Amino acid sequence: MGVSNNITAVLNLIATLASIPIIASGIWLASKPDNECVANFRWPIVIIGILILLVSLAGFVGAYWNKQGLLALYLFCMALLIALLLLVLVFAFVVTRPDGAYDVPGRGYKEYRLHGFSSWLRNHVTGSGSWQKIRPCLAASDVCSKLTQDYITADQFFNSHISPLQSGCCKPPTACGYNYVNPILWTNPVNPMADSDCYLWNNDQNQLCYNCNACKAGLLGNLRKEWRKANIILIVAVVVLIWVYVIACSAFRNAQTENLFDRYKQGWV
Repeated sequence: MGVSNNITAVLNLIATLASIPIIASGIWLASKPDNECVANFRWPIVIIGILILLVSLAGFVGAYWNKQGLLALYLFCMALLIALLLLVLVFAFVVTRPDGAYDVPGRGYKEYRLHGFSSWLRNHVTGSGSWQKIRPCLAASDVCSKLTQDYITADQFFNSHISPLQSGCCKPPTACGYNYVNPILWTNPVNPMADSDCYLWNNDQNQLCYNCNACKAGLLGNLRKEWRKANIILIVAVVVLIWVYVIACSAFRNAQTENLFDRYKQGWV
């Protein structure tokens, strides 16, 4: 009985450690400027990570002090949390699979088309109701203003690898043929009818291209890129949690069997 419980306690300590990168990846996502402006995307991973941490600690206490009821509750809750995390992972991979990026000749960065992303992302992130809240949040951030500190000449900027959000929101589409003054100041478009966003560009620092479809696409591009990175960490954590859970179930079953056997022997004595 003691051996099985000790194994379960050690496994829950590992599960507790596995929850740390989950929480860290959630905090990393929440700290990004785009996620700060998309409230629904900020905290789900952090919340799941904290719940896994608490459940793992409960399992550790139950195993160390031989609280069989607490161990049974731990196994049930952990199964639900692992299933929930798997659903989040699968959902994130499905909705972030389409990529609206395309190469621009003579540019180091890419530009983005809104229709190139999944319909779920378009509807829930860049729908008219959502964008009315996201747009002023982006405008109040330093996403675009810090470009003027990093790039001075046109060649420096054109060869840069700026983020999807900066590519879509901080400059007009390349097809419009605007002349570069600085990263967030452009004049005299050569081909203003090339894209509907050409007419939406404004040199006012509070407007820029925040009303453009290119900006919405850039936001989705940023979200896609960041969630893809976070998913790698989450996959590793889920594999560890599943491995721990399977062994913990086996140890718990062995402990129950040993307990029944001890009772059987005591009955004969």
